[in-house]
Amino acid sequence: MNKAARNKKELSPKEHDVLLSVLKARFEKNLNRHQGVEWTKVQGKLEASPEKLWSLNEMEKTGGEPDVVGHDRKTGEYIFDDCSAESPKGRRSVCYDREALESRKEHKPKNSAMDMAAAMGIEILTEEQYRELQTLGNFDTKTSSWVKTPPDIRKLGGALFCDRRYDHVFLYHNGAESYYAARGFRGSLKV
Repeated sequence: MNKAARNKKELSPKEHDVLLSVLKARFEKNLNRHQGVEWTKVQGKLEASPEKLWSLNEMEKTGGEPDVVGHDRKTGEYIFDDCSAESPKGRRSVCYDREALESRKEHKPKNSAMDMAAAMGIEILTEEQYRELQTLGNFDTKTSSWVKTPPDIRKLGGALFCDRRYDHVFLYHNGAESYYAARGFRGSLKV
């Protein structure tokens, strides 16, 4: 991709076609995630939103395997979440946010979940969104994912993460500055 296209957050024609092909194949393979949704309508929305398509490509490049998980009938938007079996590989070993990253004196991670999500143009899943995603399959059985943390918890230095163990979805807390090889984050994007 040329530099101008990257700055505009648009895909090259080839990247565009490849991504749409990948998304369509995943959509058709996992119809249980989006019953009653037609791919042609989703594709129409994607074609009209080059920046959103760029964000989906970022989700794909980092291992998120984005797929349609909902349709907001009021706004007409389709909701894409990361549907990789485990927390996306390209987004692990990150602390929660910039403040947490800056607070580390040594052994800083390369990035934070909130900064990465913002750069990708996506939102980190809330606990509610994470639990909804878990109704569509078994995710994070070996990893965990940061979730959007309420300000009162974050103000005290904490952050929240979730995973699935023993056929249950668990919510935990950790210092926001912590990071682990098996913890990343899952994102969501409305198109």
